[in-house]
Amino acid sequence: MNLGDMQKVLLADDDAMNRQVLSDLLKPEYTVLLAKNGAQVLERAVRHTPDLILLDVMMPDMDGYEVLRRLRADPATASIAVIFISALDRPEDEATGLKMGAADYISKPFNDTVVMARVALHLQFVRQRRMLEHLAHVDGLTELANRRRFDEMYATEWQRAQRNRTPLSLAILDIDCFKQYNDYYGHPAGDRALRAVARAASSCMRRPCDLAARYGGEELVLLMPDTDATQAQHVISAIRDALRQLAIEHSASAACSMLTVSVGGATLAPGSGELAAALFEAADAHLYRAKREGRNRVIWRAP
Repeated sequence: MNLGDMQKVLLADDDAMNRQVLSDLLKPEYTVLLAKNGAQVLERAVRHTPDLILLDVMMPDMDGYEVLRRLRADPATASIAVIFISALDRPEDEATGLKMGAADYISKPFNDTVVMARVALHLQFVRQRRMLEHLAHVDGLTELANRRRFDEMYATEWQRAQRNRTPLSLAILDIDCFKQYNDYYGHPAGDRALRAVARAASSCMRRPCDLAARYGGEELVLLMPDTDATQAQHVISAIRDALRQLAIEHSASAACSMLTVSVGGATLAPGSGELAAALFEAADAHLYRAKREGRNRVIWRAP
């Protein structure tokens, strides 16, 4: 979900009239999804990933407490905020829901103003949490993913590649003679150059599963799941072409009169069993070989 998208509320109640009233109330502000029993809640929570669930406690077949327990047990839905709505208004009923992890409790018959205020409050919490999560995974200078985000995604995609027996390509990109660039043109110009390289890299990685991250200093790391060596090198070639078109002057470079990059890459063969650390070390070793052999080149280890 993009931070600016309309937020989604999953409304679960076995009473058709209650669903209609709450849906009409919420639709001007939010995208509303409907469920009339616990099984539908669980299925739609996984499929649509709503920002908030308004969950009736008393439903046939599976009550709201059991639905909440199952939501919390599934990593895909564990963090979704849930507000119970119920005619049960005893303090112990409310306490039960809150102890299980509900964010709030609204008693029936509900007041429209109260419902809207509480929904707005909890969705604001959701937006704020996602903004913080987003910032925690973004490099402030380049606006690419940061090293922490890369480490998380690399572990996930390496495991997926091993499980599905699909290729995984990894490239480490280093701006040539970047220290000399900073010394010659100044650090503000160096920051602009680094941002330009970051934009070129991210613009050439168009699939949602691809990841471009700033690994540190002037190094970027590119993660390309389900991508063989030939396909990955096409992406790297596109990035280098984009940089050539930018034609950023680098008079202090020993490699070229324009800003260039050296790239080391490696591809995990399907079913090879290679360790995640070994794949990264192979890409890193090829990057240093590219720099030793004159920079402004790509060296790739194909399976």
